[in-house]
Order: sequence, then structure tokens, then C-alpha cells
Amino acid sequence: MRPRRFDLVVFDWDGTLFDSTALIVRCIQAACRDVGVAVPSDERAAYVIGLGLHDALAHAAPGLSAERYPELGARYRHHYFANQHELTLFEGTLPMLQTLKERQHWLAIATGKSRRGLDAALETAQLASVFDGSRTADETASKPNPQMLLELMRQFGTDPERTLMIGDTTHDLQLAANAGTPSIAVSYGAHERDAFDGFTPLAIAHSTAGLHDWLARHA
Repeated sequence: MRPRRFDLVVFDWDGTLFDSTALIVRCIQAACRDVGVAVPSDERAAYVIGLGLHDALAHAAPGLSAERYPELGARYRHHYFANQHELTLFEGTLPMLQTLKERQHWLAIATGKSRRGLDAALETAQLASVFDGSRTADETASKPNPQMLLELMRQFGTDPERTLMIGDTTHDLQLAANAGTPSIAVSYGAHERDAFDGFTPLAIAHSTAGLHDWLARHA
């Protein structure tokens, strides 16, 4: 087998592995409606995916006073947890992860979800044993602060050039840039292809199959 280029492969969760973008957008909009603030457009709601909940809701509902963010967050979680059973992995995710495990890459997640939310999603997808590590926004700094990746690299003893970040938003690519790691963008999640202009990902994958193929040949 050819030598590995990357020892640690870090995935975003929502919109990268988990087909959850549409549900998150609907839940943000429903939460805003519940607390009586302007309902953001689909594009504005999708933009905040990947950020920590506080930062995401502040951007999605800029007219809401800060003291009401907990109320908005509670309504968002209510709608999300009531409907998360609808969510599935993107088709082809399991074979892709298996290929990486067979090549003995360490696999990790860096997500704007809460620890509770990620653990529930991993249990639903039956993937808890697949990942070697993870960081969530409520236990470290929110993207694009590099702390998530810096902590994961310290955990596994990997250098930035041997670490790959994969995500569907500009927040993920900026996270990688801030941590000094290469990145791959996927265009099938929350942010459109044009949003990645100005960043320098190694590749832009337009499907899980395309991502799998790139990783199998280059990672």
C-alpha cells in the first residue's frame, strides 16, 4: 500500500456526513417564529450551520436581545430533537469511512453541535465506535477558532500538514486555515460551491462518492 499522506482525518458532521441541512434550517426558522422574531431565509439560516449554537442563533436572529438567546436555543433544540429521527447519513458514507479505517487513519469529528447532540447523532447512525475522537462547540471554541483542530492534533500527536479537515461550510475551511491544516470542501451540504471562492481546499467534492474517490487516491 502507498504511504499515507494524512494520519488524522477530521470531518464536520452536519451537511458533511449527516444529511441534516434542511432539517436544521427548518428548526432555526421555527424557533425564530416561536419567539416572535423575523424568520431568516433558507440561505441565511443555512449559512450559520457549523457554528456553535449561540453564534449561530445570534446571526440568524440579529434582532433578538442577548438575554433571550437561551429561549431561542431551547426552541431550536425542541424542534430538532423532535425530528432528528428523520435524519440519515449521506449515501456512501459508511464505505468511505471503512476505507479510511482500513488504511489506519485516525478519524475524528469537529462540529458546531453540542456534545449531547453529537452523541445522540452518533448513536442514531451507529458510528460511535468508528471515530477515535471528537470536539463539540460547547466544550471548546466555536468554529472558525482553531481550538477544535489544535486539541485534536495534540490528542493524536499529529502535525498540521498530516491532518486533513473536511467540511461543507466556509466556517470549516476557515477553521482549517486558522489551524494550518489542509482542507477539502464538499458542495452538497449547507454552503454553495461559489462560497468556497477565496479559500484553497485541496479539492471540492460534489458527492460522497466523489469525496470517497479523492480520499482513496490521495489521503
